[in-house]
Amino acid sequence: MNLTEMKNDLSSYDGEDIRIMEVCGSHTAAIAKYGIPGILSPRIHLLSGPGCPVCVTPSSYVDRLLDLAMEEGNCIVTFGDLLRVPGSTKRSLSTARGEGARVEMVYSPMDILSLAEKEKDTTFIFAAVGFETTTPVYAMLLQELERLDIRNVKLLTAIKTMPEVIHYLMASGAPIDAFLAPGHVSVITGTKIYEPIAEEFQIPFSVAGFGGQELLAAICGIVQSRGKGRVLNFYPSVVREEGNPKARALIDKYFEVCDGAWRGIGQVAGSGKILRKEYERFDAGSRGLDADHKANPACSCDRVLMGKMRPYECPLYGKVCTPLSPQGACMVSTEGSCFSYFSNHRQDK
Repeated sequence: MNLTEMKNDLSSYDGEDIRIMEVCGSHTAAIAKYGIPGILSPRIHLLSGPGCPVCVTPSSYVDRLLDLAMEEGNCIVTFGDLLRVPGSTKRSLSTARGEGARVEMVYSPMDILSLAEKEKDTTFIFAAVGFETTTPVYAMLLQELERLDIRNVKLLTAIKTMPEVIHYLMASGAPIDAFLAPGHVSVITGTKIYEPIAEEFQIPFSVAGFGGQELLAAICGIVQSRGKGRVLNFYPSVVREEGNPKARALIDKYFEVCDGAWRGIGQVAGSGKILRKEYERFDAGSRGLDADHKANPACSCDRVLMGKMRPYECPLYGKVCTPLSPQGACMVSTEGSCFSYFSNHRQDK
């Protein structure tokens, strides 16, 4: 099916309403970038889910980072999109840096190695958040720390896994008829991991790339498979049924399964990764960081993450909550649902 045929099919669809959740922050951004909601029939609804790593990181984790940042001799190392995420108050790593804390932004976790070797009297703590995509890199970092015998680096982890939270959403009655499965995550996990959920709830999963035509093809596949428990792969150039066994083996060497705390959602059984006991010397106190308190009680990030509300339906959206003054995590990251909707003036049907 060519691009014109896909556009025609999707714009003229007049079957039962179908609600499709994308659980990848990069998909949310791409959908807005290519104007895909404007192509779709009013009966096809796209929902943004819990696919932004910093958006689902609980406030207690940020609070722990802030405490560590203010301790003498520590340096927090993080990706840029975590800098402005508020904890249980309106404080963030950016505000802590303004108060004198040392916080370094990097583009790769491996950058911490050179920092640690230059300053052996400083303890460097990496804010290790993310999904299956970034976890192999954290495992590689640990491997290098062991090989080089570097002892002044620790990780504060808030690592999540996708299949468990997807199952949680369906079991909790979220209004979802299908999923755009995350492309980057699926490179590691493979497509087979979604099959049990597809079969249990009789919903289709469509693994998608990030181009406009790739996304349209994946949505077409979902519409044609509505009500059927199957997994479709529209990203075969990099995603395989079995995923990446070597990456998963490296993850399993250093990490074990734990319950995961999701900001706005709560505890989801078996949806997290924590350092194994034998590697706890690299841990900066990651266990027990499951409390979550809204800096602004009116923030609706929890309902947005579960597909129960569109970002623009939140009473704070575009008023007191903007990318310049975010009231919740979904407006902070460029992969956050609210940030993406606001920045691209997205108003879905």
